[in-house]
Parts: sequence; structure tokens; C-alpha cells
Amino acid sequence: MATTHVKRAFKYRFYPTDMQAAELSRTFGCVRKVYNMALQARTEAWTLRQERVNYNQTSAMLTAWKKTGELAYLSEVSSVPLQQTLRHLQGAFANFWTRRAKYPTFKSRKKSRKSAEYTSSAFRFRNGSLTLAKMAEPLEIVWSRPLPEGTVPSTVTVSQDAAGRWFVSVLCDDRPAMPEPVNTAVGIDMVRNHTLARAISDASWTEMRSMLEYKAAWYGRDLVVVDRWFPSSKLCSACGILRGMMPLNVREWTCGCGAVHDRDVNAAINILAAGLAVAACGDGVRPQRSTPGGQSSMKQEVVPPQRSRAAAQPRG
Repeated sequence: MATTHVKRAFKYRFYPTDMQAAELSRTFGCVRKVYNMALQARTEAWTLRQERVNYNQTSAMLTAWKKTGELAYLSEVSSVPLQQTLRHLQGAFANFWTRRAKYPTFKSRKKSRKSAEYTSSAFRFRNGSLTLAKMAEPLEIVWSRPLPEGTVPSTVTVSQDAAGRWFVSVLCDDRPAMPEPVNTAVGIDMVRNHTLARAISDASWTEMRSMLEYKAAWYGRDLVVVDRWFPSSKLCSACGILRGMMPLNVREWTCGCGAVHDRDVNAAINILAAGLAVAACGDGVRPQRSTPGGQSSMKQEVVPPQRSRAAAQPRG
């Protein structure tokens, strides 16, 4: 069975020595300087020449900047946070080009968050002790909760808030111990429930689905989202006969086969069956009618399977 790795950040307060605070403050300033210079270079390249500058090019720029007399101080801090800020800038531009975010903005000395990110090559973590590059002593961290047993941090982010408090965020694998293997599954039918509809709608289906997907991946489970036009409420879970129109105020109905159905329970049973069918054969659950505009609606999405499964159906 494939192992699901979930990254989780654990944030702690720490109290730097005067020398550590000075080193981190210099690093914050250098990170901000490099980010702004790289953003300026990329902006000019696009504005003047319609040229897209990538991470590798800005990394080469950083090497050149360190060799100048004016910017030689950039070599005095760890190079890793400087490279990481260039990677973050690359990600910001990638989001902009794909229209997922606005154009990147310059970092302000007063308003922007003071932070620096260290990858594993720039820190040492041993026996609960964390030492950053360019520092002789470990940070005095208040370990308010333990890290997951047996994990090794992959990234460490140090920050200082507006009140002057220092924090360290440790990113590591956090896949919890799996419960005993089970083959249980559940079908969920979250907006046509007349009692909970408003509360579920207020919470938003998208947010709820994101939470389900996150937890399913975290626990190595399988989430199948069934097509929203799948007639789960009108389909008899006993004989498979599809009933005609069914107004929302009809909460209970009797099929011609004699089966008496609670609307929501029947829908959940059908959704579960549809989800299990998808997991078993990998095929999509198609609606038994077209959407109002005459177009076929979207097929469900399937999260790569592990063990237990849940099937859910978004409702408009």
C-alpha cells in the first residue's frame, strides 16, 4: 500500500540571544532586499523586452550581486533563505501568469512580514535542539507540543511579528498512526437536508469538500465525489427504479416495489453505492439526464484510493 505523506507546520515561540537576534534581523533585511531586486529585474525585463525571467536567472543575478562592493553584505548571511525567497517569487509569478493571483508586489520594511526560510541544508536538528546556519548555539525554543515521533523537519521558517515576538515554524511529515484496517464506507448527501441545509450552505460546500479531501489524504482514505446531477434522491435503492419529479418538501416516499424511503437516507445509500462502483471499476458515475442547458455535467473526481472510502455528492 502506498504511503501518504502529509506536511504539517508546527509553530513555536523562541527567545534568541542578542547575537542570534542580530543575525536574524540581518537575514530578514537581506531576504527583503533580494526579493525586491529580483522583482524589479523581472518587471523591467517584461516591461521593456516582454521577456520572462525565471528562477535560475535570478539565482545567477544573486551570485553577481554578492560580488559587488555595494551588495557584498549579502554574503554575510546564509545563502539558503536568499535562494528560498527567489523560489517564492518564482511561485508568485507562476500564479500570476496562470491568473490565480495578482502581480507580485514589493516588500515594505515596515509592513511586510519579517521572515526567513531555511531548508535542511541550512539547519541542524538533533535531540530536540535546532541550530540555524551561521549560528553557534541552538535556538531557545519553547516546545509547547512535541513534534510527531520519528519525523525530521524538512523546512524551518523563522519570523518576528509586529510586537517583536519571535517564532519558528517547523515543517515535517505528520502522517498519524493509522487505525486498524477497515473496509467501512459512508455516503453523504450535505444541502438537501431540510434541517441542515442553511448551515451547510453558509459553511460552503467548497470549503467542506476541501476539508474532506485533506482529511482523506491525511488518513490514507479515498474520497469519491459523485456527479451533482446523479439522481440519488429519486432512485430506489432497493429495486433501482427512477421516480419522476420529486419536490424538496417530499421527505419520504414509497416505491412501486413496496420499499418505503426516507429521502436523505435513500440518497446516502445510492451515493455510497455509486462511490463504491467508481472505486471498484474506475469508471465515472454519469447522470441519468442532462443538465438544464442540455450539456452533460461534470464527472466526479476521485482521490487515489487507500483503504476506507467515503462518497459525497455536492448539491446546488
